[in-house]
Amino acid sequence: MLTSIQGIYRDGKVVLSEKPMNVGDETPVIVTFLTLYNVDLESRGISRKQALELRERLATFAEDWDSPEMDAYDHYNADESTS
Repeated sequence: MLTSIQGIYRDGKVVLSEKPMNVGDETPVIVTFLTLYNVDLESRGISRKQALELRERLATFAEDWDSPEMDAYDHYNADESTS
C-alpha cells in the first residue's frame, strides 16, 4: 500500500501536513523533494481573480478525477497500440 502526504522540509526534518492513517511507527518511507513551480499568470493574460474563479469551477471535478477508477485512463494510448 502506498500513502502520500504533503509536508515541508524544515531544520533538517520533514514536517507532515497531516498524520497518516493506518501507518505504524518505523514504517519505511521515500521522500521526494519537489521544486516549487510558480506560473506567471499575468504573462498569460490571467488575473489572480480569474485564476481563483477557475480553480473553484474545476474543484468540482477533483473527487472524480482523483478516484481510483480514473487510473484506467492513465495509459489508454498504450492499450490501443497492443490491440
